Amino acid sequence: MRITFLSPCDSVSGGARVLAIHAQQLQARGHEVLVVTGAPDRLNARELLRALRRREWQKLQHHRAPQPGHVALSGVPHKILERARAITADDVPDADIIIATWWETALWMDAMPASKGRKVHLIQGYEVWLDAQLVEQVHHALRLPNLKIAISSDLVQTIAENVGNLDIHLVPNAVDLVQFNAPARAKQAPPTVGFIYSHAHIKGADICTRACELARQHIPQLRVLAFGTDQPSIELPLPVQTEYVYRPAQDRLKDLYAGCDAWLFGSRLDSFGLPILEAMACRTPVIAVPIGAAQDLLGDGSGVLVAKESPEEMAAAIVAMCRQSESDWLALSQRAYAKAHSYSWDDAATRLLTTLEKA
Repeated sequence: MRITFLSPCDSVSGGARVLAIHAQQLQARGHEVLVVTGAPDRLNARELLRALRRREWQKLQHHRAPQPGHVALSGVPHKILERARAITADDVPDADIIIATWWETALWMDAMPASKGRKVHLIQGYEVWLDAQLVEQVHHALRLPNLKIAISSDLVQTIAENVGNLDIHLVPNAVDLVQFNAPARAKQAPPTVGFIYSHAHIKGADICTRACELARQHIPQLRVLAFGTDQPSIELPLPVQTEYVYRPAQDRLKDLYAGCDAWLFGSRLDSFGLPILEAMACRTPVIAVPIGAAQDLLGDGSGVLVAKESPEEMAAAIVAMCRQSESDWLALSQRAYAKAHSYSWDDAATRLLTTLEKA
């Protein structure tokens, strides 16, 4: 089949990673794949002035020369628009399938003629978090007549509660089991926990930070490791003496995950939460709020679920996990590993193809 993906831009986000991997998998199976994306994200005037004032040189460098995103690094044919604008029918070839991966791209896709392919909306989030004024537009995009596929059962439920039953098919995300893998190991000395740092309030870095600070009241030697695509700010400081890695290389991620006894996931809103699976695939047990795919992945005892917006409960889970006996921790580590490795991107691609072929 000839398959075109639409994305507003390429990036190092989880959504871009999912798009790129699906495109790679489909291409590897002999399909003709093209990803069309908008121009790279740039800082707006306010963000640029703020970065200059704070001397955030790495952010300014990325503005001047954006780093390649997951699509660019995937090796899949990739067309980038010359400037930030809507993707139109003139930008895409005729195809059998065309797949929107963001609410705006679903609107753009809907305006295209049937020759561009059977229209599919790969829903990677209930995308209203950026601006409350977008709710009606996002709901309109979700209601458009096309084949709908979502990445987690929690996302399907969220959309049903807010928009209604839209007959959404489920194709859960997986994890690259070659990139994210680690041999069996003992607990760290000193005990170590990690999380992803982001300025975005919905990502809950403040919850993880507070949980680490509370846990240190019981385990003073607790080591904290974090990484992310944002530089730590005064408004959202990391715990004291946190080892922070800014924009780590992709081949370093498995070592960061495997360097922890527990990985924290405190998002207030997330459609899946790929770091949960990435950590589990590296034998790191996860302590997570029940957001995204967390309940599906951890609800059977493959990790620990804690209440939303409760750094106190997350801290208690950190202390309990760090104080586990070596054998109990190893057993939990193995359950996490087995769960993550029970479903691959090859499995996800098979489910996606089955759904597309039925269309």
